[in-house]
Amino acid sequence: MLDDDHSSYRGADGTNLFEGSIRCGFQSIGEVSTPETVGYVRVNSFSGSANSSDAISFAQDIQNQIISQDNSNTQGWIIDLRGNGGGNMWPMLAGVGPVLGEGIAGYFINADEIENSWGYQNDASLLNDDPVTQLNDFYTLNSQNPKVAVLLDDGVASSGEVIAISFIGRENTRSFGSPTCGISTSNGRFTLSDGTVLNLTNAFLADRNKNKYGIPVEPDEDLTDEDLIQSAVD
Repeated sequence: MLDDDHSSYRGADGTNLFEGSIRCGFQSIGEVSTPETVGYVRVNSFSGSANSSDAISFAQDIQNQIISQDNSNTQGWIIDLRGNGGGNMWPMLAGVGPVLGEGIAGYFINADEIENSWGYQNDASLLNDDPVTQLNDFYTLNSQNPKVAVLLDDGVASSGEVIAISFIGRENTRSFGSPTCGISTSNGRFTLSDGTVLNLTNAFLADRNKNKYGIPVEPDEDLTDEDLIQSAVD
């Protein structure tokens, strides 16, 4: 009835019902080679609880990509979100936080215009001021506020779009590729009395300047894969 392309229903017997008309273009992403002066970080999707050991391990793996490439010669970073179909946003946000930077990175805004912020601080993703996925060690980049190129395609959906939106409005940042899938909204999970589960869309995603989405995130530069990596490096 919402015609939102994101809500879904799972029966107690495991039957799934999804009436959305949007179909995301998921594809496998090959190996990417960049100069030693440009760090490359791949952010995949994650399914599971935000504070589970798997979530913390997932976030730490992303930070390990950053730590292993961060040195005095690193001039900038490529954050590759291509094919990230979503899941749980909080480990993704905690993992990429050292490059994203601290502070509010975006908002959930519902139909009553009530705002709840998301962001990163002290090695944790935050909902308002509350830590969600918390890592054990605090990592700071050698060079603060570096240049960042974000890679997008139409396989970036839902929580993947959260991370894409998180970089919008950040200084020294440009995005490259093609528009995201366009389900840049937030779902609430409601377990009903008979054991069925309703994942109901209940808010728009918005960037740090409170611009609401619910539509595809457009890259700053619309490029084919052939030109993508070199343009991001440049």
